[in-house]
Amino acid sequence: MQNPGIVRNKSKITCSISNAQNFLKIQQEFGSFDRYIWQFTGSKTIVNQWQELSQVPASSPESDAMSQDLKARGFKFVSSIICYAFMQAAGMVNDHLVSCFRYHELTGL
Repeated sequence: MQNPGIVRNKSKITCSISNAQNFLKIQQEFGSFDRYIWQFTGSKTIVNQWQELSQVPASSPESDAMSQDLKARGFKFVSSIICYAFMQAAGMVNDHLVSCFRYHELTGL
């Protein structure tokens, strides 16, 4: 907790340790965290077709379900918004605008 380069909030550290333990339980139950997490999108990337940045949501029914399930498994700091951001970062949802070069690279359209 003395290292200024890391989180020093005791509650957040405790939650991080608990989340890591719960992560290992999911790996054991499902064989991998990957297998568990992709169930929320039917094992497929959700490809949206947003025209404007203002259309991109902060959460979705899938991230709501993910958040709810993670919380039921004892995870902390896993709001639907956090889960949706994870889904975007992990490639579970393609929220690039259709005008973005990455949208076309990822969809092949």
